[in-house]
Amino acid sequence: MKYYEQLLEKGCFTWHDVCELVGNRYSASNLIQDYLIKGYIQRVKRNLYVAINLADGEPAVNRYIIASHLTESAYISHHTALEYYGCTNQVFYDVYVSSDTKFTTFEFNGLTYRYQMSRIRDGIVTKPDSTRVTDLERTVIDSINDFEKIGGLEELLRSLEVIPYVDERKLLQYLNSYNKQFLFQKTGYILEHFKDSLKITHAFFEACEAQISKSVRYLYHSIRNENPIYNNKWRLFVPEQLLALTSEGSNAFA
Repeated sequence: MKYYEQLLEKGCFTWHDVCELVGNRYSASNLIQDYLIKGYIQRVKRNLYVAINLADGEPAVNRYIIASHLTESAYISHHTALEYYGCTNQVFYDVYVSSDTKFTTFEFNGLTYRYQMSRIRDGIVTKPDSTRVTDLERTVIDSINDFEKIGGLEELLRSLEVIPYVDERKLLQYLNSYNKQFLFQKTGYILEHFKDSLKITHAFFEACEAQISKSVRYLYHSIRNENPIYNNKWRLFVPEQLLALTSEGSNAFA
């Protein structure tokens, strides 16, 4: 167990980290194999390992730290970032990880780590525990952008209900970085329902409206088969009562 304490302190590490620790490539490979057999460490995926807490047999670091080490550019996003900030009603067994470098979805310790393309570089922060995560405003914009693929509309609305405040300047910054008319439409429409609780001013919605042309969209794909109403302000076909979805417990958007 000569190097166990150092690896436990690192939490997540690669073969190269072990090489630096022991000072020899051959010895590093042998140490990893030995510690895997003894249960001191576990392989998360190729060339990524996690130290195991011998007291309970669980990884020494949580899902967020593991996800942040999957690639050099990895960071947690979407519903997983909402979980990190304590803004979700349920814990998912899917961990959403954005990265410049693509990786194949895989399972580890009962969780599924799912790759998401990193579309913009703004709003990524590194926390003291080494977790890399989108800030709250970037998380909100990402979640609105991708709610049909990640978590669903109902879960998004429930999360927005418990967020106490957002910085509208940051919201506009990320919207401008995405530069997607449809995202301005969706964001304006959805956040208008939370303008008081999130403390968003009229100026924010004016800025969103200014980016909308004559294109008419559906808020989500399956609404075509429902009985949507047309929202002229946002040029969207939407549910008759958006916030009623959270009280109905609908699973239609998951």
